[in-house]
Amino acid sequence: MKGKSTLTFLSQNPKPHQMKKDIQIPEVSGVLMAVVKEYNPDFRTDDWNVYIINNKPIDLEMVLIISHGFNENDSTSTMRHKIEKLPANSFAKVELIQPELFKLNNEFKITFFADNQLFEKTFLFAKNSIKDGALRLVSEFDKKGIVVK
Repeated sequence: MKGKSTLTFLSQNPKPHQMKKDIQIPEVSGVLMAVVKEYNPDFRTDDWNVYIINNKPIDLEMVLIISHGFNENDSTSTMRHKIEKLPANSFAKVELIQPELFKLNNEFKITFFADNQLFEKTFLFAKNSIKDGALRLVSEFDKKGIVVK
């Protein structure tokens, strides 16, 4: 009989797709990703670094960033980064990106809490979009880079 009551109990649960509509993930604004070309004095090289920019007037907490490069034939390892707190109107370096990866789509999925709400957004630097010819002044750094909103 226990088996029957368990089956009855499970059949009374809502289907998983019905529960998803209850989760509200608001649209992200004021958070950007940038690839910035910077001189590295230690190695005397021009490095390409990925940054997350918080232009919001509030802190971002428990920022998780998952990065991955891919195209039709190749893909990179998945990298995971955590920033405990990204203060309001600030930025943080996420990772160094090698020029060999510019031929790939470079995707950055971010998740964070702000005002006790969960936010999520995916940023994509399309293949071959990271290049010297695309560099523009990134006002937050006063350096040249490529920004994805």
